Amino acid sequence: MCLAIPGRVKSISGDISEVIFSGLKRKVSLKLLPGVKVGDFVLVHAGFAIQTIDKNAAKETLKLLKSL
Repeated sequence: MCLAIPGRVKSISGDISEVIFSGLKRKVSLKLLPGVKVGDFVLVHAGFAIQTIDKNAAKETLKLLKSL
């Protein structure tokens, strides 16, 4: 089973973005999602943004992960 974590894109430089996960910042590749914009929420797996998601889905997923 794979787990993708939601985060918000804070900045973009080329195909690398800085994504915030519950206050933590990480560098994430956007090579699989070239249309992502600053402020978008994305699912990240193994250092790659693999899907965009809406804000409510991201918050609900983070809430469930924190409860584990």
